[in-house]
Amino acid sequence: MHQKYYTVPRMTLVALALSQAFAMQAMAQVAPVDANTVVVTGLRASAQSSVAIKRNTMEVVDSITAEDIGKLPDPNVAETLTRLPGVQGYRYGGEGASPGGNGSGLSIRGLSGQTASQVNGRAYFTAGSREFNIEDAIPATIAGVDVYKNPSAEHIEGGIGGLVNIRTRNPSDFKKFTASVNANMRYNDLVKKNEPELFGLIANRFDLGGGSRIGVLAAVAYQKTTGRADQTGGGTGPDYRRMVRADSAEYANKAAANTSNNPTLPMSKYVGRSDITFLAPVPVLPTSATVGAQMPNTAGLTPAEVANIVSFNGAGTWPSEETIERERKGLNLAADYRVDNTLRFYAESNYNRYTYHQNYRFTRMMTNYGGNVQNLTLTPWTVTESMVNRNFNGGSDDVLTSQRVHSGTFLNQQIGSWGGDEHSPYTTWNLATGVEWSPTSSLSLKGDIAYIKADRIKDNRRVEMTNAPTAFYDIARVSENWSAGHYTKITGANPSDPANYVLQRYSGDGYQVFDDNGAATALSGVYTFDEGFFTKLKFGTRFAHQTSRYFDKNPYIVPHWLTTDGQPLAADYSNAIYASSKTGSMEQIASNLLRNQNGYSGGYVVYKSDALLGNQVAQQFPLANIPAEGSYPEYELGRRHLSENTTAGYVSGDFAALDDRLKGNVGVRVVRTKSVATARVLSDATQPTSPLVDFSKTTTYTNVLPSLNATYDITKDFLARFGYGKGITRPPIDALNPNISVKADGTGNLGNPDLRPQTADSYDFSLERYFSPTNYVAVGFFDKKIDGFFSTLASCMTVPNAAPYGSTNNGCSNGQYLISRNVNAAKGYARGVELSGQWFFNGADNWLKNFGVAGSYTYVDTSAPLNIGTAAAPVFIKSYQPLVSKNSYSVTGMYEDNKLSARLVYTWRSSEARGYNALTPLFSTYIADYGLLDASLSYAIDEHVTLAVSASNLTNKSNNRYTGEVQTLETNREYSHFDNGRVFSVGLRYKF
Repeated sequence: MHQKYYTVPRMTLVALALSQAFAMQAMAQVAPVDANTVVVTGLRASAQSSVAIKRNTMEVVDSITAEDIGKLPDPNVAETLTRLPGVQGYRYGGEGASPGGNGSGLSIRGLSGQTASQVNGRAYFTAGSREFNIEDAIPATIAGVDVYKNPSAEHIEGGIGGLVNIRTRNPSDFKKFTASVNANMRYNDLVKKNEPELFGLIANRFDLGGGSRIGVLAAVAYQKTTGRADQTGGGTGPDYRRMVRADSAEYANKAAANTSNNPTLPMSKYVGRSDITFLAPVPVLPTSATVGAQMPNTAGLTPAEVANIVSFNGAGTWPSEETIERERKGLNLAADYRVDNTLRFYAESNYNRYTYHQNYRFTRMMTNYGGNVQNLTLTPWTVTESMVNRNFNGGSDDVLTSQRVHSGTFLNQQIGSWGGDEHSPYTTWNLATGVEWSPTSSLSLKGDIAYIKADRIKDNRRVEMTNAPTAFYDIARVSENWSAGHYTKITGANPSDPANYVLQRYSGDGYQVFDDNGAATALSGVYTFDEGFFTKLKFGTRFAHQTSRYFDKNPYIVPHWLTTDGQPLAADYSNAIYASSKTGSMEQIASNLLRNQNGYSGGYVVYKSDALLGNQVAQQFPLANIPAEGSYPEYELGRRHLSENTTAGYVSGDFAALDDRLKGNVGVRVVRTKSVATARVLSDATQPTSPLVDFSKTTTYTNVLPSLNATYDITKDFLARFGYGKGITRPPIDALNPNISVKADGTGNLGNPDLRPQTADSYDFSLERYFSPTNYVAVGFFDKKIDGFFSTLASCMTVPNAAPYGSTNNGCSNGQYLISRNVNAAKGYARGVELSGQWFFNGADNWLKNFGVAGSYTYVDTSAPLNIGTAAAPVFIKSYQPLVSKNSYSVTGMYEDNKLSARLVYTWRSSEARGYNALTPLFSTYIADYGLLDASLSYAIDEHVTLAVSASNLTNKSNNRYTGEVQTLETNREYSHFDNGRVFSVGLRYKF
């Protein structure tokens, strides 16, 4: 082996930010940890280990590890990963989460929904997805997490954004009997409720003599958290209204026509008043080849009347409260039998049970309604053609309105409510066994067999209520951002009185069943050369199968009316059932809604969430014809099934040259994918009553994925790193369904079984300067060139198995639906720069010797082409990947001595896209920039017992939502403001 000798010059590399990356070991590319290695503890020791991994691993990788058994740096795994450069996480209800329970909840280097997930190097997924929902994981059961950003040929393909590998503990981590017990209590200052977190681990190693030994481990964890999501609610889009003053002749004529004295229309008692204005809805023109979306229909209006058109954007409000309970259960079992130093057998199993339980309590007020307003004021706000239809006809970007509603008291408003419950239990578990054999000192072989099972149910149900016929409210409203004068105050009828509500219907978002499983067999080997340019040859093959089944058992497709005769609520309320007659099934929105700031108060009556469970609603309302729980009829047209087989092989060579100053690996992975997508369809697509049959589509494709990673030591402690890799992301499972589905709003989705995977050529270059085993600074540049981006194409279609659509304008005509379909469209990219670093002071720094700092900064620019044209005549615009911020950073301050360790972390990210509307940018939404401050502290009472305290979101910030498009049309119009509260935790850890 060549030895290296350097004279190290004095040099300084200035970083924009410093990074935190705690890890004990990486995957197979890192030298294996000796069986006698004890688990490192403490901030400085784990930081030193992570720096060694970052420096010595050929691939671009960042890692985080638990500082001790059962102690990951944060109470949520997704939140922990956002400390790493290039990693951003979605949050909901005060915790790191995945949007709607789909995907991992993470974006890596500007790509969301593009990560591959593994546990201990094996593919791991949540039912219905190709990714593992990171919010399912329990921090206490995890030894560490590795994020590979440009993997080598050895890694399982499937995520062009990156690979997230969760490492659980195994018997080799311990050299003798070890037991650990953790007990914590969490408290949310908005919910005002204590919740437990428990963890226990026991492990031992038994020496059998002659170099033979057996190791066993068992770990169990339980965690329950309760959070709140209080929000203001509001409307998006242009939402045109025309002002009609009560002292005008037009108002007097409209009031005279209101013979029923409907309080939501112009009324005779207001005629002649100069302080009353009626906001009349303005219809929009149907879209056509010459008319873009959301153009106001001004036919029959005088120029003066057209001039009175204003925007109602964001002026409506529907304050809501969501209580979110998250319950996590985990089990980790592992055993290995080492015959000698050349032969080892092992088996392990990991079990995750995660239940997302949401009680939602929504008010329904000022929705699509203007009415009579007292003391109406306006503020300048220009709406142009480009904001409503991307200037569909070209030419000048004409102004459609130059003002919006600012404030006023909205008279005679009606208030309804939704009381809902969502239960979503997720279960994922795997079982793996294998053997490692080294027949010679130069050759190592491994065989691994794994099985995974994943299930999920999403059950969302609610009772909708509307206002009683005599209950009206006056709502004083200032339509501005929360910190710029936002105000809502309700007077009139009592919204806390059940007598002011009547029941309307039993509804929900469906009962969905996901049933997935998979199996894989992997064979691999490593041959070590004694000399030459190549030092190791790595080779392997993998055979894998994944099955995904989805069943739609939605009992709410048919309306279930909660009236005295089971029919829709009559206009005269003659068949109404008042909420006051069902007080045992009623509850109120929290009294401290939005902390009672800006005029808000709780107390609105909603149907009790617990009263929705089981068959309680069906028993109370027998005429509603609600099917019994457990016997919901299946909507067969929603059924889908995917069977996918992959066969992969790889070969990779590690190399070294120039006295080991140049090191790296080069390899190629070849993978063949065969998928069969099956759906239930009409035997005759033109006849909606024809029998249903199975329709299957088989797709086969082969991908060749080369990779090259190299590092060059410019000096002993200063290196340059280069990486290239080609990767793929297979299409989302639900996008392959060869069927069509529609929604009540006139939209729908059409699957595309011909979708091919997205491919990406990824390039990395970085410079890394290491000052000591714990201190470093690095800058890295990355560029991912993506081909075959999944692009959504929307077009108007007639759907034979659905009734012609005839409700509000959906942009189509003649009863057609606006149907979206994913296609492999155009090319895009994700490119940017990462800066990271870490510095622990030492004894020479006197009083600073116990302190350390770390942090990271990421700049990323993405382009995801969005087709706003047609398939025949595509028109692509640049959109940004959802839930990705252009700028983000994390800064950490640390302290550690023999007894006390503490951490203070601030994480910030710029605005991020939440959703794009292809037709109308003002219907798109984004999340504004925000930052979070977290802290933790541990004190070692003695060598066995440690007291731990943590606090999350100390500054009480939330990811508030705005109308418009990120970066290109950030209107700064907040339509929904959130309050999630602060979370505190205190607990004890005992280790023997």
